[in-house]
This record gives sequence, structure tokens and C-alpha cells, in this order.
Amino acid sequence: MDLKTKKIALENRLRDCKNVITLGVRTNLSDYEDWQVKLIRSSDVIYYPTAFYADIFDTMGKRTFPNYHTYKFAQDKIKQTALFDLLKIPHPRTRVFYGNRQKSFILRHFKFPFVGKIPRGSALGRGVYLIRNKTELDQYIQLSGPAYIQEYLEIDRDLRVVVMRGHPVHAYWRIAKSDEFRTNVSQGATISLYNIPEDAIAFAVNIARICQLDDVGLDIYFHNGRYGVLEANLKYGKEGFKQAGIDYYKLVDEMLENGRI
Repeated sequence: MDLKTKKIALENRLRDCKNVITLGVRTNLSDYEDWQVKLIRSSDVIYYPTAFYADIFDTMGKRTFPNYHTYKFAQDKIKQTALFDLLKIPHPRTRVFYGNRQKSFILRHFKFPFVGKIPRGSALGRGVYLIRNKTELDQYIQLSGPAYIQEYLEIDRDLRVVVMRGHPVHAYWRIAKSDEFRTNVSQGATISLYNIPEDAIAFAVNIARICQLDDVGLDIYFHNGRYGVLEANLKYGKEGFKQAGIDYYKLVDEMLENGRI
């Protein structure tokens, strides 16, 4: 194995890429072998360093992919909302309520139905609830942590756009089941590769740029005549690539070889 030509990754997301050595994630540096520590120290870029190491490498001045900003925002809906608001990026009206006193004011700001989410760490459509009445609201606010409340948009699909370091590498519709409001493939949504609007892709690429998210799956919706973003996902699925006949690992290998990431 010619280590000089290989890229270094910690997480196993690129485990099947021929141009990548995946070292694994160890929070104690002493658990790595000496040659692995030398690779980490000498590599210009560390791929998929995890949230634990991303800010450490950023402090050292070492580039990572995804970058530090992506790790800070992609798994935190509350920070995403604040960022979208500050950058004037269209997204569903959202408000966060902390503690029982603030939660008691939810109905002052929202009318049924609306959406409640677990704001940190949730994925694959889990932790997302359509709240249609007081009983469902009471059940939701019993969950630990802040209440993340969002207006309900009557849409049956969104557009997942995957952007890697400014390059739109794939886009596809996620169409919800007839009895389901969530558009996650893991929740039964179907994927469509037809009639992908170029202006929606450009919208997503611009969001990724101004938010400094360099490996992200952005969920884009069209409502009331304009595009908006539902959320940004770092750990996006690969089913959309598979259905389009795209080999994700081959794609990444080619981008590595061409210096695009």
C-alpha cells in the first residue's frame, strides 16, 4: 500500500473508496498505532473526522472534509434555524420553546396542525411529529429537551440536493406516501429522478455556499411560489444514488482524484 498517494479518513463513510485509508475513530490518540498518528499529523486533509475531531483539526489549521462548519450545524436544527434567519434564507416559520413555562405558550404562536421535532441528533424522519390537537401536543412536550415547533406546509414532496464542496452531485424528489407527511425514504417515501428543476439546484448550491456547508444533503421545498429549505443533513442516505445508478464510492474516488474535494 502506497501511503503517500492515499487520503486519510477517520469515520468509515469512505470505507469502500480505493483512494482512502480509513483509520477509525478513537478518542484516545494513544489508541492509534504510531504510523497512523504520523499519517494524521502529516496529512493535508482529514476526511470525515467526526464532530469530536473536526474542531480540533480546525484549531490546528488542518483542513477537513466535511469542514468544521458542516459538523457544527448539520446535526443541530436549532442552530440551523438561527443561521437561516440571520442569512434571510427562506424556511418554514419556526420557534424554539425552552422549559415548561415557554412550552405553555406554544399555542399563542401556532395553530393546529403544526410540526414538532426533536431538534438535535434525530435523523431518518424519526423524532418528527405532526401535531393536530392538544392531546398530541401534550404527548410531544413530554419529550425531554426544548420544543422545536415549525409551521406545517401542505406539500407532498421535497427535493434532496447533495452538494459536495460547492458541486451539486445529485438531486432527486422524495415523494411522501399518501398517508404520511414525512418525505423520508426510510418512512416509505418514493424517489423520483424526473423533472428536477435547475433553479432549485442552484438555490441549494447557494445555500451550501453561504452557510459554509461543504458536504450536505439539503431538503428543498416549493411553497407559495418560492423555494425554501427544510433542513441540512450531514448523514444523508445513499438510496437516491443507488436508484439513479450512481456508484457513490466511485463518484467520491473520482472527486478525490480530480481534487474537487
